[in-house]
Amino acid sequence: MKRRTILSMEQALSMPYATLRFAQLGWRVIRIESTPAGDGLPGDPNRYIGGKVVDDDRRTYFIAPNVGKEAIALNLKEPDGQALLRRLLVELDVDVFCCNTVPRRYKQLGIDYETLAATKPDLIWAGISAMGPDYPDAPGYDPVIQAMAGYMELTGPADGPPTLAGVPIIDLKAGDEVYANVMMALLERAETGKGARIDVSMLQAATSWLITTLPLLDFDCQPAEITRCGNEHRKFIPTNVYPTADGFIYMAIGSDVQWKRLAEIPKFAGVGNAVRTTNEGRHREREAIHRDVAAVTRRYPTAEIAADFRDATIPHAPIHDIPAVRDMEAVRRRLTTTHMPGGALVHMQPMAVDVPGAAGQLSFPPRYGEHTNAVLQEAGCAADVIDHLRRRGIVAG
Repeated sequence: MKRRTILSMEQALSMPYATLRFAQLGWRVIRIESTPAGDGLPGDPNRYIGGKVVDDDRRTYFIAPNVGKEAIALNLKEPDGQALLRRLLVELDVDVFCCNTVPRRYKQLGIDYETLAATKPDLIWAGISAMGPDYPDAPGYDPVIQAMAGYMELTGPADGPPTLAGVPIIDLKAGDEVYANVMMALLERAETGKGARIDVSMLQAATSWLITTLPLLDFDCQPAEITRCGNEHRKFIPTNVYPTADGFIYMAIGSDVQWKRLAEIPKFAGVGNAVRTTNEGRHREREAIHRDVAAVTRRYPTAEIAADFRDATIPHAPIHDIPAVRDMEAVRRRLTTTHMPGGALVHMQPMAVDVPGAAGQLSFPPRYGEHTNAVLQEAGCAADVIDHLRRRGIVAG
């Protein structure tokens, strides 16, 4: 696979996650951050979130999405900074430009597709925003979109409040859409030579996942089918978290055959009856089924219940905490890593999919503006020119 060059004006999580996926392939990713302004901390606010790791601008929340990247600081509010950006596109033969700022700033900062494509016609341009360019002022915050897209309405106990997902799933979904659509645009460019514009709306990407709920509106669904149901499945009964003598276990009965296997386990013989042999019948007795199953599971340790389910080929899982997830053999051997400047090893999440030749170890995230000089020199800027730009506030780092 050819190594590509990505220039990304990114911050927070959605776009840094997207470009991380390219960095994991061994592609060159150069992140652009703003020059210092006023009394605020410079660059990506996420640099300053979490516990201190090695210095003030590389804290824990910033590390994992930004390994394997370079960092420069440009003042794109100034015409000379915008001209410098266009120079980088050409001199570095940039394949993809990314950004995740509000769309109303595209033209102000000289990063709109039309301006950059005029400089490099085969450029692939990808932007993430809350609701796409038709809503240029909407800020794209994951929890806000979770509320707006109905995710919170669907998450949490039936008798409890709307609840956020435990992972910033909409940020990550938007990043995955950039990754997938950039790959498709590169394929098209290989055939046509033409660049492309990609606009990812976080709201649209999120609602594309409402495949099991939103279409039900046209089927005269019951209100309970499109709201919170705790850990239950809305259609398959019984699917739920059940207490055990020493914790909890998740069980998912996805067919009548699996229900029959459950009822044939000696411990669970009492949960079966003629009505419950079909999923439709189990719907009519769902609350009683959950009570009956829980009355059995809470009398035995998790390991014993899990062994019974495993022997009966019934889908199940313990409720792992995050340390237990990392220790799973299937996960542990695929973890990506980086090394802190002092040499300490840091374990991170695995790649989404194994890719032959991809690097499992990536360089530690860059300091703010760490590569400004080197990248500008690579683009043909002399040292005295770079010093002049720095004194004028056009570059930093």
